[in-house]
Amino acid sequence: MFQKMNRRDFVKAAALGGTMATAAGMSALPVHATEQFLPLAKKREIPTGTIAGVEFSRMMLGGNLLTHHTHSRDLHYVSRLAGRYNTPQKVHETMRIAEEYGINTVVIHTQHGVLDGLKQYRERGGNLKIIICSIAPITDDMDEYTQSCQECIDAGVDALYLWGCHADAMIDEKPRPNAGGAPWGRSDLIKKAVNTMRSFGVPVGVAAHHIEVIEFCEQEGIKNDFYLKTFHHRNYPSAVMNYDNSWCDDPEKHIEVFSKIEKPWIAYKVMAAGAIPPRDALEYTFSNGADFVIFGMFDYEIDEDTRLLNEVLALDGVKNRARKWFG
Repeated sequence: MFQKMNRRDFVKAAALGGTMATAAGMSALPVHATEQFLPLAKKREIPTGTIAGVEFSRMMLGGNLLTHHTHSRDLHYVSRLAGRYNTPQKVHETMRIAEEYGINTVVIHTQHGVLDGLKQYRERGGNLKIIICSIAPITDDMDEYTQSCQECIDAGVDALYLWGCHADAMIDEKPRPNAGGAPWGRSDLIKKAVNTMRSFGVPVGVAAHHIEVIEFCEQEGIKNDFYLKTFHHRNYPSAVMNYDNSWCDDPEKHIEVFSKIEKPWIAYKVMAAGAIPPRDALEYTFSNGADFVIFGMFDYEIDEDTRLLNEVLALDGVKNRARKWFG
């Protein structure tokens, strides 16, 4: 996420913009950004839920925009633009604004420097809970993965989860894109990874882009505490482009599968990376069974999105939805 650097290095990093950020995760934290935050100015309350005894906000701050991963179709300038805007200082400001508007959780990956930046955020007085996945290799001996999980725990994270790219690959018999270095067709390692995470005594989740992962975990009785699953409708023009623009090929099947699952469901990619308006995404996601949502937001979007969250959660069609609320 962030690492200390001198002024010359910071200027150089800023000039490289999103190109550098994409390779290295969040860019380095300028020294002046280590000063303590002002006391929290609470501006909004939003509903929360509980997963394995830990209270999380129904809307969680997504980590992709913070690390400049924008899923911007073929618009290559967008990730560079996000990198220029979301400077290290701005990332901390965004996280603090999220706290002010009632969000108490950030969901993120262990990309280069992320743990250092999260620790610095806590040292400055930030209190966001952290749900994180390790992107370390998953192997039979689990050595690198275990070490990475331990580093997360040492950084004070509140929950661990299995990276969706890893889980997708391990459930598949044939290669698909974005494997994240996981072994293909090694579904046995899903249980091993979950048990490794459980040994650290925090809530443990499994993420996926493909619904087959969720079905496998349920069939095998994997003892995870929650799921993170991509979920959105397909009523937007680029849904059929098949170019980094769709993460839920069969939403009706998702609704059916989760109707039988009694574990909290954290939905992500709910706006299809910006293609679906926030209110539309929230109403569709919650009314069809999700218990929490991950929202990727720039700082200026948090006020409106949390307001919309409260409005949507008050709708009769959401409060009285078919699937029971979990969490």
